[in-house]
Amino acid sequence: MNVRYFAAARAAAGVEEERFDLPAGATVSDLLQAVLGVERPEPPAGTPPLPRILSRSSFLLNEVAVRDRSVVLAPGDVVDVLPPFAGG
Repeated sequence: MNVRYFAAARAAAGVEEERFDLPAGATVSDLLQAVLGVERPEPPAGTPPLPRILSRSSFLLNEVAVRDRSVVLAPGDVVDVLPPFAGG
């Protein structure tokens, strides 16, 4: 599964995108736990840590909003992390 990070999530993760190989039956929640299990450098000044960003973020699964974190993922799925943002 690929995870793509946007805005503050990208800054906190330190990467734009990363791949995770999880076992069959893995859920969005499992993927987020794997994301949190990666050791990362300190985010830039003013950027909240990734766990806080993830707790407030919205997620897209293959470009469709997903709110149920128990949704089962397939190996080629893409999950986008969209932190809250302001503006118009």
